[in-house]
Parts: sequence; C-alpha cells; structure tokens
Amino acid sequence: MPVSVFDLFKIGIGPSSSHTVGPMKAALRFVRHLQTTGLLARTDRVKVDLFGSLALTGLGHGTDRAVMLGLSGHEPDQVPVDAIAGQIADIRERHRLSLGGDRDIAFDPAGDLRFRGDMSLPLHPNGLRFEAWDGQGRTLAEQEFYSIGGGFVMTAGELRSPSTDARQWPFPYRSARELLAVAAAHDLSLAQVARANEESLCPRTELDAGLSRIWTAMQDCVRRGLTTDGVLPGGLNSPRRAPRLRRRLEDATLSRDPLATLEWVNAFAMAVGEENATGGRIVTAPTNGAAGIIPAVLHYLTGFVPGAGIAEVRDFLLVSTAIGSLYKENASISGAEVGCQGEVGVACSMAAAGLAAALGGSNEQVENAAEIGMEHHLGLTCDPVGGLVQVPCIERNAIAASPAINAARLSLSGAGRHIVPLDVVIDTMRQTGADMQAKYKETSQGGLAVNQAKC
Repeated sequence: MPVSVFDLFKIGIGPSSSHTVGPMKAALRFVRHLQTTGLLARTDRVKVDLFGSLALTGLGHGTDRAVMLGLSGHEPDQVPVDAIAGQIADIRERHRLSLGGDRDIAFDPAGDLRFRGDMSLPLHPNGLRFEAWDGQGRTLAEQEFYSIGGGFVMTAGELRSPSTDARQWPFPYRSARELLAVAAAHDLSLAQVARANEESLCPRTELDAGLSRIWTAMQDCVRRGLTTDGVLPGGLNSPRRAPRLRRRLEDATLSRDPLATLEWVNAFAMAVGEENATGGRIVTAPTNGAAGIIPAVLHYLTGFVPGAGIAEVRDFLLVSTAIGSLYKENASISGAEVGCQGEVGVACSMAAAGLAAALGGSNEQVENAAEIGMEHHLGLTCDPVGGLVQVPCIERNAIAASPAINAARLSLSGAGRHIVPLDVVIDTMRQTGADMQAKYKETSQGGLAVNQAKC
C-alpha cells in the first residue's frame, strides 16, 4: 500500500535513520508507555539492550546517544541539535537521566545500556529491548522494538502481525504495475495519483506547506554543509570536503568546465552526507545513510533546469514517495537487512523517478527511470569503515546522485518500454539482500570495514 510522503521523508538528526532516529523513537515510545500506564512515577531504573547490527555499529552510528535522548523525552525532529553533546555529557558524568524529562533516575550508560553484538533478536537485525524497574528491583515493564529502516519502528507484536492500513486511499496500489494501471485508468500522472492519496489525509494547503517544509529543511542542510569547514567526528579524521568543492566551483575559470554541473551535484550530496556524519539536522530520504542523493538531484533540478520551481519540487517529492513506498512494502530500505542497495540504491531509484516526472516524463518513462536507478545498484553492500556513516557512505551519495540524473535522462530518451519491469528489479533486490552474507549488511564485519586497515 502507499506510504505517506511525511512518513518516508522525516526531518531528524544524523547519522543514521535505523541506528539513530529509530532507536530514539523506540526509547520515546517506551517512555510514553510508562507514562500512559502510570508506571513512570514508580520507575527508578531503566536498562536497554541493543542487539545485532545496532550493537555492532551502534557506537559509530550514535545509537547510545539516541537512546539516551529518547529516554529523556526528545523527538528526532525537535531535539535542539546544539544542546545534544552537553546533555549526553551530563548523563555520563552524573550517572543520572531525566526520564521523559520528568523523573530523575539513576542511569549509568556503561552498565545500563548494553551492546549485545553476540546475538540478534529473531525478527530483524536491528533489535532493542527496554526494561523498567522499581526501587526494589522488580520489573515494571519490558518491551522489544525493531528499527526496520528509514526511521520506522515497530514492536515485536506489530512486526509479527502487521495491522492492515486503515487509511482509505483513493488510489491504492501494491506494485508498480498496479500503480501504472491506476494512473492509466483515471488518466492521471503519477504525481497526481500520489497527490490525491496525500490529500485524502490532509488539505491541499497543508500538504503543500509540508512539502515546502521538507524542501526547506533539505536546502538548509545543503547550505550548512557547503559552508561549514572542519573534521568529521569519530576517529577517521576525515576533513569536510563540500566547502572546498564549493569554493573551487565558485572560481570563474572552473565554472566554464562543461562538467562543473556534475561537480555541483557532488558538492550538494556530500554537503548533506557531512552534515549527517556530524549528527546535524537532515531529512531522511528514505534513510540517513542515503540522505544526500535526493537533495542533490533536487538542487540540480532547481539550479540547472530552466523554469523549474516549487511546483516541480513538489511533484518530484510526491513521485519519489510513490516509488519509495514500493521498495518499503515489497523489499526493504534497511541496510542491516538488505545491504546498501536498500538505502543508496532505493534513493537513486526514487530520485531518478522524481526527476523524470519533474521534467515532464510519461508515467512509463518515470517507471523506467526508477528501474534504471536500482538495476545498477543491485548487490551493493553496506560496510561502513569504523561503524561510521562516512566511508564509503558520503562519497557513495555523490556517486549515486549522478546516475539518478542519468537514469532520468535515459528514460526520457525512450518511450518507456523496457525489458525488465520495476517490480522485477524490486523483487530481485529483495532476493539479493536475503542471499547476502550478514557481514556485508551494516555490521562492519566485512568488505571495506575490515580490509581498509590492511591497505
């Protein structure tokens, strides 16, 4: 079924949607459970266990900080980014935490937040378990959550028995084939189908304001990334490169280079990746690890395509959401589940489709663009060096943004007829992810993550 644009594009913080945003939301859900059941006032201790991929790369992805922020009552889209470091330092120093922002309890991260990389929970590689105890050591509540990618969080019960989407979509679809058929039957573009579905949830003015808010957040992130120098945190001592790229591109001589536009796309994507790596405010698109691709292609659209404005941006976001929902529902957008093909590959596919639509492509051409965008990312592994969302993640965003543009242009040069349908590519991605060894799926136990140090 369709996924709302506001579910797929979330304003939050870096560096990871599944390892930062998701765990923060899970911790906050646990706190709210304690509040609604009246148990918060009796809680004197909370313990958290992180399993599987969350444990193996959690430190580099900021999972520990995210859990502490969520337990403290913070939302990913509202937490004051500049105050995070101070709040985490205070918790570590005092061994105290303000649960839900209301109740001061003992909390020592060294013992109360445990990284269980030796095991996984049964339903997904990204598992968390929360326990609340009273002053006599009695268990008050226990809940398991799974961070399933893109900032989406489900309890064990929800994942075992997913509820039917109660929303009455005017144009439901479960596959690209159905999406094209629905559009053809009602003589609508894919953007119009997506808009009609969104407007069944909120008025047009509210929808457009929300789309503009997403675009503004992306622009703000790119602007910060292009103008902030420094070294990325985490120990790799990697300097920010986007500001240097910007300064080179602003040179009048280089601006006459026919490939300067491509370099600007690189700079846009890397600006987001570097902001994400520092834990800055970004838009999950559809994940944090792949968050630079769609903003980079949108900046290409608005900066280098004559006449493109906010209407085209909104169509881009709506169509890319329609495509992204197909991956989320029929495969995965979790690097821990299917590798980086589920993050960077999906973002490339979404961006290609959005750009093709914004450039006036037919529905068939848009579907073709999405197919091209993923077909050439099949099998892409997730092997972050040091467990950080930096190498190869930041460059990978820049590299994938260009194929998204190329995929859109290739699709527009044809009539939308092609041999491999998008649905087949999505299913192939799912199968490839299932076959992929766990060490290549956001565990930092294989690939570049282990071989880089040998070079």
